[in-house]
Amino acid sequence: MIEVAAAIIENELGQILIARRKQGKSQEGLWEFPGGKIENNKTVEDCLKRELLEEMNIVIQPYESFGVNEHTYGSTHIRLFAYKATFVSGEIVLIDHDEYEWAQSKDLVEYEFASADIKFVEMLIGS
Repeated sequence: MIEVAAAIIENELGQILIARRKQGKSQEGLWEFPGGKIENNKTVEDCLKRELLEEMNIVIQPYESFGVNEHTYGSTHIRLFAYKATFVSGEIVLIDHDEYEWAQSKDLVEYEFASADIKFVEMLIGS
């Protein structure tokens, strides 16, 4: 099982950062909450800080667990840990994504999300 972290990042307007996987990547063309694989002996919070700086050039501050979802993509089984986080600083530069949006929770239904992220979309819409 692969353990992965996803950040539910809110800006000062209460919008949430989502990003679309670029062509050639697994889950290409689908939207997700940005994050990455959790390395050995690292916390979810440390993973998210590192991944968002490396993949999007932004500094975030994770502050609260939002849930866990297990999902299987073909032969790959993942455990996705979602954490709420605040946007601290930086200008977004995309590496693994080809587009990003700051979206209101109610508008997340307009995007086609990777299957593992859908549970968190539903939680955000319902909250």
